[in-house]
Amino acid sequence: MESNRRQFLKATAAVTALSQSRVLGANNRIRIGAIGTGHRCRYLLQVVNKVGDADILAVCDAYRPNMDEAKEKSAPRADTYADYRKLLDRKDLDAVVIGAPDHWHVHMLHDALAAGKDVYVEKPLTHNIAEGERVMRTMNGTKQIVQVGMQQRSWPHFKEAKGLIDQGLLGQITLVETYWYQDYLPSTRPETKIDLSQLDWKSWLGSAPEQPFDAEKFRLWRWYWDFGGGAMTDLFTHWVDVAHWFMDHDTPQTALTMGNRYIRPEWDCPDTINSYLEYPGHFSITYTGTLNSGIDDGGLIFRGSQGVLNIDRTGYELRMEKKRDSSQPAAPNRSARGDHDGTIDHMRNFFECVRSRKTPHAPLSAGVSAARASHLGNLALRDHRLIRLDEVSAPDLA
Repeated sequence: MESNRRQFLKATAAVTALSQSRVLGANNRIRIGAIGTGHRCRYLLQVVNKVGDADILAVCDAYRPNMDEAKEKSAPRADTYADYRKLLDRKDLDAVVIGAPDHWHVHMLHDALAAGKDVYVEKPLTHNIAEGERVMRTMNGTKQIVQVGMQQRSWPHFKEAKGLIDQGLLGQITLVETYWYQDYLPSTRPETKIDLSQLDWKSWLGSAPEQPFDAEKFRLWRWYWDFGGGAMTDLFTHWVDVAHWFMDHDTPQTALTMGNRYIRPEWDCPDTINSYLEYPGHFSITYTGTLNSGIDDGGLIFRGSQGVLNIDRTGYELRMEKKRDSSQPAAPNRSARGDHDGTIDHMRNFFECVRSRKTPHAPLSAGVSAARASHLGNLALRDHRLIRLDEVSAPDLA
């Protein structure tokens, strides 16, 4: 009896070890599939090739021209698929890159993990708060690697700035201001003709409500509630994740948001927006954005009792508060510049974790937390009131 027990334990240990290991392709190269090959995913595939040590074996999209362009520019020998589930059935793929619209992320992530694939998935991870609650319950303890596309966590100057805050150089931080300005004026965004004979609109809709094809929704889906969440999920998610990371707190208590459609009245989501999130006993985060000019782009300002940190994708500047007591010399100001796109570092970190099985820089939990804050802001906007996180329940959002 004891002998059988020992054999069982050995077998269990062997299976566990196998599940935590990864048999990669020739020369230890990672074999990649791409799902949802729109503009962002096509860029990610270019990054995959820049990082190297990986082969893109398969691409999938409901719109054939997107898939063909991805194959032509980044993966000339890749197989093409209209149904992502058939791509996931391949036993020779180690990982997938998911760049589909937001409402597909959790569905595809779940299926990819069930198929034993590691996943790089674009942000926001979820399409609503309920999805985040479910994904944490159902995927807790998964052995697969999940990297969410919040690349600031891998960007060298962001990591350096995080160290300054960890040292306490800013003192008590009570406010984090975030902003992002882009140009979405209709006259500056040329329309692209959509070949409907090459589009499987029903498959593209997926779990979204059935509706007739709309070229504006297909091109700019981020600004329609059925598929995205506007500026809060597309832009703010990046910055609120940085704030969560720097401040070591990721759960807002309340949100209040106002916005309007001054520039693009045909959209669901506002093009001009202001949001305020309170993190009880710690700090507040604001977001401000409009889409009539991209001159100022986007960034964050951390306001502390001893200094102010301005940071964006081009670098950071730390300005120290002048001491009223002249006997204490002021700490020196500091600055650093970013010299490349942190997406490259982020993809490299993903590949490293696929090989080592270590936790990546932007794991599942960070993706859920950042998206949750963005969704709370959108709920406040749509309900026209201050809303508390503890009053939001999964049944209300399913």
